[in-house]
Amino acid sequence: MFKRLTYHPFFIKLFHWEYWPFHAVYGPIYIYWLWLCLKARSFFFFNTSNPTIKNGGFMMESKKEIYDLIPEQYYPPTLFFKSGSPGDQLLEIIKQRELQFPLVGKPDIGQKGMSVKKLEDEYEVIDYAANSKVDFLIQEFIPYKNEVGIFYYRFPHESKGRLSGIVRKEFLAVTGDGRSTVEELLKQDKRYVLQLAVLRKIYGEELKKILNTGEEFILVPYGNHVRGAKFIDDSHLIDEELTNSLDEVCKQISGFYYGRLDIRYNTWEELKQGKKFSVIELNGAGSEPTHIYDPQHSIFFAWKEIIRHWKILWHISRMNHHPVKRPYMNISSGLRMFKENTRYLKLITGK
Repeated sequence: MFKRLTYHPFFIKLFHWEYWPFHAVYGPIYIYWLWLCLKARSFFFFNTSNPTIKNGGFMMESKKEIYDLIPEQYYPPTLFFKSGSPGDQLLEIIKQRELQFPLVGKPDIGQKGMSVKKLEDEYEVIDYAANSKVDFLIQEFIPYKNEVGIFYYRFPHESKGRLSGIVRKEFLAVTGDGRSTVEELLKQDKRYVLQLAVLRKIYGEELKKILNTGEEFILVPYGNHVRGAKFIDDSHLIDEELTNSLDEVCKQISGFYYGRLDIRYNTWEELKQGKKFSVIELNGAGSEPTHIYDPQHSIFFAWKEIIRHWKILWHISRMNHHPVKRPYMNISSGLRMFKENTRYLKLITGK
């Protein structure tokens, strides 16, 4: 009885702060954010943190526009399409650009992994395009098996950037025992219990399949916390070699000073050497130091890390601020940004 209760979604979320609602996590430290706003004399000071990214990358920024800032060799081949684009037109462009399956479809303006989908064939591309109510990207799926999120920042007056956190992402996957169905295996992990409703819609009868002993089945092949990935804090792996490699990349991205790079890579040693990796996402001022979501960390650790990164964001924004050339966002523009985000979220979720 007790075990059944502890595996109920309500109690899983209640006793694991990483699943708490955003405002429940951030609410107790909003007072510090307000203090930074008072010091900056602006509620929206963050827009100057990354001058070349819309709103500094805090909200409503276009992934396409960010990819356009990154040298092509560092990110997957990517195509942009307007909402309502005909499926046959998409396929023709994909063929012309020689993108190889599998592909990934994602909204041009991201919302924590919502509507991101792996596309195995042409039929799935057509279906994705037909159901997308927003502009979207079609991108080659990077086959490297490892994924990390690395937080980077550089003060504008300094020539070298720094790394402040690394999160390793374990994809939502199960390993067969020769007798349990995929769904039964999922029910053994509290993290996966929270994903069952969505996985049933995606996989249907396939969840009743029994895997052979040792057979692995990756159900969500990308590292998104909302989609069931486990986040592990690997910040202790930060060293001079890795910092130099990523600093070389980030300094080639015009106007980028603060944010998180989500990276697929082959081996850690190759990543440190700047080889065999791909930047699948670059997030700006709205980036979370996602290593806080390691299950081993307390909410107090999370608050400390969030505050530390907010302070860095404030310093960089202040250094980039210029009353004429780089003004802070005014209140009306800031409120409009939040309203646009609310409308956009409704389009993606259908709610």
